[in-house]
Amino acid sequence: MHGGIVSRSPYPERLDLMDFIAVFGSVYEHSPWVAEAVYPSLTPGIDVAPMAKQMRSVVDTASDELKLDLLRAHPDLAGRLSLAELTESSRSEQTDAGLDRCTPEELRDFQELNRVYTEQFGFPFIIAVRGLQRTDILEAFRIRVNNSSNTEFTTAIEQVHRIAKLRLETIINEN
Repeated sequence: MHGGIVSRSPYPERLDLMDFIAVFGSVYEHSPWVAEAVYPSLTPGIDVAPMAKQMRSVVDTASDELKLDLLRAHPDLAGRLSLAELTESSRSEQTDAGLDRCTPEELRDFQELNRVYTEQFGFPFIIAVRGLQRTDILEAFRIRVNNSSNTEFTTAIEQVHRIAKLRLETIINEN
């Protein structure tokens, strides 16, 4: 399979490492090290829940520095990157939440909240947007910008896990 088009196999354990990373390396935004760490422990017939649990464990046991890098790999919501510059998953998630259709006022609010949040916490605001609309996201943003650094770091990592599980479900269920 390596070198050609990679099938999104419903049997991830059948992929070689490079193909596995090509398919599952983006489950955690721009952090293929998570998929690489899980690869040696894959078992035949692994499903979404156990694979998500394994990936979560890799992140949860990582250093705070690696976790911070993971958080910083996420784009601003309705932010400085155009939709064309986002990963396929991020673009789809943000579009589905209506972030590409912000009013000028909402866009200004997102940009200001992104600026304040990033200055305060050192990473972008992260929320699993699937099932939410831009007004829900703005409301959560306004609340969470007032969190303590420790609370927000923990909340952001938890949101990253939710995003990853949803992405993993999408990949596995497409087959």
